[in-house]
Amino acid sequence: MQLTGTTLALIQLGAVFFGLGVLGRVAARVGLSPIPLYLLGGLVFGTGGLIELHEVEPFIHLASEIGVVLLLLLLGLEYTAGELVTGMRKSWPAGLLDVVLNATPGVIVALMLGLGPTGAIAMAGVTYISSSGIVAKVLNDLGRLGNRETPVVLSILVFEDLAMAVYLPVLTAVLAGVSFVTGLTTVGIALIAVTMVLVVALRYGRYVSAIVASEDREIFLLKLVGSALLVAGLASAVQVSAAVGAFLLGIAISDSTAHDATKILEPLRDLFAAMFFVLFGLSTDPRSIPPVLGWAILLAVVTTATKIATGWWAAKRAGASRLGQARAGTALVARGEFSIVIAGLAVAAGAVPAEFAALATTYVLLMAVIGPIAARIVEPVMRLLDGKQPVRVDSGAE
Repeated sequence: MQLTGTTLALIQLGAVFFGLGVLGRVAARVGLSPIPLYLLGGLVFGTGGLIELHEVEPFIHLASEIGVVLLLLLLGLEYTAGELVTGMRKSWPAGLLDVVLNATPGVIVALMLGLGPTGAIAMAGVTYISSSGIVAKVLNDLGRLGNRETPVVLSILVFEDLAMAVYLPVLTAVLAGVSFVTGLTTVGIALIAVTMVLVVALRYGRYVSAIVASEDREIFLLKLVGSALLVAGLASAVQVSAAVGAFLLGIAISDSTAHDATKILEPLRDLFAAMFFVLFGLSTDPRSIPPVLGWAILLAVVTTATKIATGWWAAKRAGASRLGQARAGTALVARGEFSIVIAGLAVAAGAVPAEFAALATTYVLLMAVIGPIAARIVEPVMRLLDGKQPVRVDSGAE
């Protein structure tokens, strides 16, 4: 039997897809996000792993870029411009506390490891942003969407997502090694773009939606994906970040069009995003993990505490009970897809040492597991700590 390059690529790609399906099923059975298992799969078949999949690397690279675009597009579709503005007004004190408490540990550890200023800026984003996907799934699975503290959690996530619209252009400029003036210009463009999109979405969102909307699912899908890739490419061309461009497009699409777009794009998002997580695992040498394992564990412990403190303080300001404050804090612990997006940008640019990928991978593996577990055990732990004292019931679901 003769295996040509195309034949071997098809076999390897089929094995990757099937393997991801098996890993996703295992994750669903144990009630965890599949992201850690996707990363582990990439580690097994990447550089220094058991088998190296050279034939499919070009496809996985392109698929992973599409995955990032779809991740951010779907994130933008979750919000209306009005919700973003309202969320910013309500959550900015907790949002600023979130930045300080959770970005700082990443900066400190990166500098201590000698990853340089670029590695420190990238690591700040990795440790800062919670995984909105994991958080939403945990809140839904545990039946906490109606709880009094949940709007606080969601408002902090909104702040984080908008912060990414400013942070990603900064990171892109730093990774590109541009001058200070060029960097300021890039950030200025990003801020102007965010402001313009919010204004357009508030006043003329229906017209943007009309451009991509179609009753035919095939045409609708083609227009959605085409416009997302086009906007992402143009954003990247002006150093604003393809991810930010996709996010802003998602915000501009509103009402029923956004709802229909979410339903039709979710399967594609999941497929290509899985490729992105696998690619990051493929680019990480498992042999580089043991030297940074202790640092990753330290970061995990510290940033678990700082996220809990953030949610606790924000929920307390909103009048939630002690138990509600604890639930809000643990809900924010998980890191996942966006931490890997940030780390992936840094690694792809070749602007960080090899230790950075190992540290980011290990950290996200830990936090994607710790987050859901913490959210599940917080209630029995709090009741145990409170002893026989009755738990005050919020004026909402407990």
